[in-house]
Amino acid sequence: MVYVQFMASEHFRFKRNHFMGFLFHDAISNKLELDSHLQKPQVEASHYVICDKSPRLSHNTIEFDKNLEEAELAIYYFFNNKFDEAKSIVLSHANTSMYHSMGQAVFSFLEAILTFERAHILQAGDELQSCLDICQKYRRKNTISESIGKKIKRTAYYTLSDMEAHAELCMAEALLLKALLIFAEDESLTTLIKGGVKIRHCYNIYKECTLTLSNREWQSQISKVHFESGVRMGMGTFNLMISLLPASVIKLLQFIGFSGDREAGLEDLNRGYQTPGLRQVLCAVTLLGYHLIVCYILGHQEGDLVLCDDILQTQLQKYPHGAWFLFFKGRLEFMRGNLGSAEYWYKMSWRSQNVWPQFHHLSFWELLWINCLKVDWREASLYASYLVESSKWSPTIYSYQKAAIMLMLPNLTHNESQIIDTLMTTAPTYKQRIAGKSLPMEKFVCKKTERYFCQGKWLCLPAVELMYVWNTFKVLSKQHNVADGIYQIIERTFNQLKNTKTQCSYDADNIALCLLLRGAFYRQMKKNSLAIKDLKACIALKNAVKDDKYIIPFANLEAGLIYADENQVDLAINTLEEIK
Repeated sequence: MVYVQFMASEHFRFKRNHFMGFLFHDAISNKLELDSHLQKPQVEASHYVICDKSPRLSHNTIEFDKNLEEAELAIYYFFNNKFDEAKSIVLSHANTSMYHSMGQAVFSFLEAILTFERAHILQAGDELQSCLDICQKYRRKNTISESIGKKIKRTAYYTLSDMEAHAELCMAEALLLKALLIFAEDESLTTLIKGGVKIRHCYNIYKECTLTLSNREWQSQISKVHFESGVRMGMGTFNLMISLLPASVIKLLQFIGFSGDREAGLEDLNRGYQTPGLRQVLCAVTLLGYHLIVCYILGHQEGDLVLCDDILQTQLQKYPHGAWFLFFKGRLEFMRGNLGSAEYWYKMSWRSQNVWPQFHHLSFWELLWINCLKVDWREASLYASYLVESSKWSPTIYSYQKAAIMLMLPNLTHNESQIIDTLMTTAPTYKQRIAGKSLPMEKFVCKKTERYFCQGKWLCLPAVELMYVWNTFKVLSKQHNVADGIYQIIERTFNQLKNTKTQCSYDADNIALCLLLRGAFYRQMKKNSLAIKDLKACIALKNAVKDDKYIIPFANLEAGLIYADENQVDLAINTLEEIK
């Protein structure tokens, strides 16, 4: 999987809160609201009626319970690929109900993220703003004294109605989605600041919701269950995401009020998954994404495959045709090393729906690497072609990946060579920036396309290198017959490089890459002595490597992990420290 993937200022009524302090603006805005209603009779909070030009909003508890039931049904339809039925439900009251409006906004948001088309991004922004406006109408309206008082003392959570509490929760979710959408819409530093401020506001609301959950009497137990699942999902996801950031970034975020505790995040998500509320399925998806994707791409430890198997058995009974859970089932089998079974489930996910063909790209990506592991370069290049032709996430990466896989084909035709040349030439032209930053992998690709032409239209093991960079080597230890095919390719290329009589300015880079890949392969096969020998030989080329500077620290990383596995703690720590 990600991605993850932090609008125009007039869209937010409370935009000044972000930079001038919250106290002054809250007090003034609430005073205006108070003045406009001074002549109205007092009513209970749960039956508060908004009187303006927008549609009349009912705070009737029975109607709210019905809205929750319809939202639950819409989620059931959505995860069973019955998108038209789900849309029909959320559109019915999207202008008056916070949960219907949220459902419509989520549909638009997913379409925007899947397509990356500006029209869809703008539409999603409008839908999310509409959702925020509706949530704002249902939120508790404080008097001036309450606005000032809550800055210096704890909020009286018991005074909130169930609906007002849910309005806060939906507000946080919509703010988070809008902040994420900002990064897809623009790439400037200003955008990064705006998105960050919105995320901070969202995080603060979630913290307030956590206190609301445990500090009030609920009018409806059903309402509480749905609220709790949302709080667990929100706080759990925040804690988990922040904990994955570098330590230096976490320290900065803690300074401005964020915190990230991985264990607390996973505990919240597990409790949310055990709570039969609206966001239970979202907790399940987040847990699956973490254990099956994040752990393997961003780390060197296994995810909890037993938990994932348990979740998938339950969810596939409930959503047997759901593209999301069919995809995760494929990912589970992939991480177990069952390539044939993984291929089956990915194709099931791909063929389960055609409403959002962009979702097929996730399966194409996985099927690409499965076929690379099987050394079926023709089949792998087919899926690489699908991504180049139809996905807009990163044309730079997709173009290079297709070229890299085609370079592994034996006996290239003249037409195939021309296709590779074109892909290598055009890949850098698609380079993009997200929140003002270039993507590291795209910068890596641009260097490799330069090398291709500098080395006379040749690269050393380009597809195998990508498999290593994307952490696909982890599967090799679970499928030895597949591993042998990859090993033979590395060994053959390495011997050719050692025996070649012509010299190239990138010879050290290419030999170091072969040593790194073979050493990493040996580590996965638990042949530690052979691995250390290759990795040390790779590290010894430190001063000779011209361009591929990443190879040396990665070789140290592999060696450090071997020392850790052998319980040579001090040596492991020293080796890993040297990488910095």
